[in-house]
Amino acid sequence: MTCSITKDLQQKFQDDGYLVLENFLTNEEVDEMRNAMNKIVEDMNPSEHPKSIFTTSDDSRHVSDSYFLESVDKIRYFYEEGAFNKNGELVVDRQRALNKVGHALHVLNPVFKKVTFSDKVKKLVNVLGFKDGVVPQSMYIFKQPGIGGEVTPHIDGTFLLCNPETSVFGLWFPIDDATLENGCLWFVPGSHKKNKVDRRFVRTQGNENTMLQFNGEMKPPEDSKFVPAPIKKGGCVVIHGLVWHKSDWNKSDKSRHAYTFHVFDQGSATWDPSAWLQPSETYKFPRINDN
Repeated sequence: MTCSITKDLQQKFQDDGYLVLENFLTNEEVDEMRNAMNKIVEDMNPSEHPKSIFTTSDDSRHVSDSYFLESVDKIRYFYEEGAFNKNGELVVDRQRALNKVGHALHVLNPVFKKVTFSDKVKKLVNVLGFKDGVVPQSMYIFKQPGIGGEVTPHIDGTFLLCNPETSVFGLWFPIDDATLENGCLWFVPGSHKKNKVDRRFVRTQGNENTMLQFNGEMKPPEDSKFVPAPIKKGGCVVIHGLVWHKSDWNKSDKSRHAYTFHVFDQGSATWDPSAWLQPSETYKFPRINDN
């Protein structure tokens, strides 16, 4: 059985702020991505990359990290907080040490590029009403067994800034079954209708010590308002840029790998020049319809 991409998805997306689509990818497509990432990690030379730790609960980890800032057109590696001991030594195998790899998998790796710019994705983007979608960034998220960290409540619009704010969404593909036990996504249905981006992750100007910072505050909804969105391997979760979502700590013995990328509609929106992620003179965000 394959996923049915029909016009009624647009209304449901507008109502809820997210979609859970089963059977979007084949098992072969998913396994190709897993194998491709295994090779990327095995080929990585840890001595050539800093021990950059990714966490959503400590602002300073991003604020001082040029390795993160400069990843728009590169494949870079970000570790779990529990991957090192107090001496900075890895205490788990490298395949289980990483939090994520990003942010240009969709450009630099042929397997992830094939999924990102597939006919299925193009059809879904068009059904959702995006006229000229471009992909600013992509990530492979590991959610490692036992140490896969919590992703605190947030909206993607805090990190992916465009005007108008409603012109960005994410596509999230589970490489493993995403369950209550291993850290599936949770959403507040309809919260995108009330939200605006009051907290922004932006570049600073002229400060060598602090290249990035969070401006403003947003108060997340009560935990009781979040509902889980478990999904099988090969599905697709569509995430509005203003909808509240989170995922819990993976305390199970099973991984919860996922590939995700974001789309914004440059046919009806402009990218914010203060956003942390920026194209350059030599690298432009790729258009979905050109690939």
